[in-house]
Amino acid sequence: MRYIDLHVHTTASDGSMTPSQVVQYAVKKNLAAIAITDHDTIEGVSEGVEQGKKEGIEVVPGIEISVDFGVEMHILGYFIDIDSTILNDTLNKLKYYRDQRNPQIIQKLNELGVEITMDEVESKANGRIVGRPHIAAVMIDKGYVNSTDEAFDRYLSVGRPAYVKKQKLLPEEGIELIKKAGGFAVLAHPIFLKKEDEELEYLLRQLIRYGLDGLEGYYSDYSAEVSNKYLALARKYNLIVTGGSDYHGKSKPHIELGEGYGTLKVPYQLLETMKGRRG
Repeated sequence: MRYIDLHVHTTASDGSMTPSQVVQYAVKKNLAAIAITDHDTIEGVSEGVEQGKKEGIEVVPGIEISVDFGVEMHILGYFIDIDSTILNDTLNKLKYYRDQRNPQIIQKLNELGVEITMDEVESKANGRIVGRPHIAAVMIDKGYVNSTDEAFDRYLSVGRPAYVKKQKLLPEEGIELIKKAGGFAVLAHPIFLKKEDEELEYLLRQLIRYGLDGLEGYYSDYSAEVSNKYLALARKYNLIVTGGSDYHGKSKPHIELGEGYGTLKVPYQLLETMKGRRG
């Protein structure tokens, strides 16, 4: 059996490995394919795809778009055209909004007695997209917290004192953007939506009307029971099934590439099915 990981982050967003390093690591892990799905950016895709060609491993061009839905909702995009004008224009707008948000978070932290600067945070990002994990990394270095989880739990998560709401696309806009860029739109880790069975199914029908193509049926945080529930929903609504670890490297050291917490196995057949739908 060949296995894949279709939910992977790099230094282009909040992962700790460069796209090339992630691809090389995937080869060491004997994976047949990975998808690079950085948050709201495609900056790491070209490097990853090129490294994949050198290493003889499939690298699917992807993205993970945060959308505005009360609780955290993410839409994964697969086989997107990274040269799409509408995709690039929209991502540039989202980057502008992020660039406005980060100084506001730092100002709130300063008011709370956490003395960090934007320069320090940008240094952590090393020229890549700046996000809350980079803010957390500076907080750890300066001794304000002991871990990224603590930084988010005490300061940076929704409802915490330094949180600033991110301007996002609506769910229908995120799905439409992926589709216009030629990709498949997939609902990521629905377990985090905290919807019971009937509520989740109602939401899923709404998203399908917007053009949703698939559902993440395998994920690090799923039990076998939860995974089976999502697989059944995908069959019921003729949705593509995808799966991945949500690998971030050192940013989330407990999650391993291709394995999640140690038991995740995403079959290559899922990728074959997706490619079959492309025609």
